[in-house]
Amino acid sequence: MSRSYALDVFRGATVCLMILVNNPGSWSHIYDPLEHAPWHGLTPTDLVFPFFLFAVGNAMSFVIPRLQQEGDRAFWNKVIKRSLIIFGVGLFLNWWPFVTEVNRLVEGTGELQKVTIFKSFTWIDLMKNEAGEILETIKGVRIMGVLQRIALCYLFASIIVYYGGPRKAFIVGAAILLFYWAACLLGNPADPYSLKGWFGTQFDLRLLGSTHVYKGEGMPFDPEGLLSIPAAIVQVILGYLVGDHVRKGMKDPDGLYRMLTGLFTIGVGLLITGYCWDLVFPINKKIWTSSYTIYTSGLAILTLATMIYLIDGKGIRGGLTRFFDVFGKNALFVFALSAFLPKGLALIKLDKGLNPWNWLYKKVLIHVPGAPENGSLLYALCVITFMWAICWWMDKKRIYVKV
Repeated sequence: MSRSYALDVFRGATVCLMILVNNPGSWSHIYDPLEHAPWHGLTPTDLVFPFFLFAVGNAMSFVIPRLQQEGDRAFWNKVIKRSLIIFGVGLFLNWWPFVTEVNRLVEGTGELQKVTIFKSFTWIDLMKNEAGEILETIKGVRIMGVLQRIALCYLFASIIVYYGGPRKAFIVGAAILLFYWAACLLGNPADPYSLKGWFGTQFDLRLLGSTHVYKGEGMPFDPEGLLSIPAAIVQVILGYLVGDHVRKGMKDPDGLYRMLTGLFTIGVGLLITGYCWDLVFPINKKIWTSSYTIYTSGLAILTLATMIYLIDGKGIRGGLTRFFDVFGKNALFVFALSAFLPKGLALIKLDKGLNPWNWLYKKVLIHVPGAPENGSLLYALCVITFMWAICWWMDKKRIYVKV
């Protein structure tokens, strides 16, 4: 046994969960475990993104040795190209669809009228205040996002592990987490880990501009901002180190359980470390604290080790493993597709706010008995089923979108 099938299932399950939490029927009706923590703390949803970065690192452990044999030129061509494509797709999805509705002044009347315009990188919208004065609001395309963070973490983690190897990558990763902890103290001394006190926000605003950052927290603040990227890079490095350990362990037919013992020990150790660190450096996904990296990596290792034990060790395979494996074979593609389709289909107006994407929820699932969260969750499960069908067809036709 030279490769762990559990790694593929782990990656696919993570993508599946990303689609689940990003596609409820209504954002107003979501069960608590499927919401992000308001600020400090952790919910199951807060595990999805770090688990995916961890899986990116797992995949790197199979690619980096080959690139090291091929040399620096092959390495840089591969890594730069892949990073640019992933970042570009993320920016494209933020920009998409390329039209939006804005208010424009009707000449000679002083009244505002909604019109559809093509988005430039920034555009102007008008609104009236309570006094009847017309105010201009500058809006723009968000620069950062999930795929952009994946691209940058992949880029820098690849460089670190390619030139440093496992030992030096571990040392660099530990140094990054400690340095980030110290850097966070540069914010508001009274509360450096708060929304307004975190030091990275002002850096993002100066470099990216307030029109190009996320505003879902009630103020310009980007949860995929630039200065929280270093701790997320370490998530990929840890995924690489674990993947390398698994790859080497799977080559030894008699070493599986020894390898699993090591993984469970490391996973528990990281959980304890992350929990203790949380006492002074709170676990927080939105500013990606070092304690968050350590704690979620520990959970990822324990989850992966359990899956390796059951799937590779005990040979437990079936419909469920196949279901997740299909997602994993086109992971980035299906995640991008799940973000592309809702925005695109929303352009097709049917009737009374309906479009082809929300029709099923608005017309059928919203009427599911019980709590309104039931219909919203059922809709998300329908989206997963739809996306799985696409992945299954692609796998059947041996169509794999690689970047």
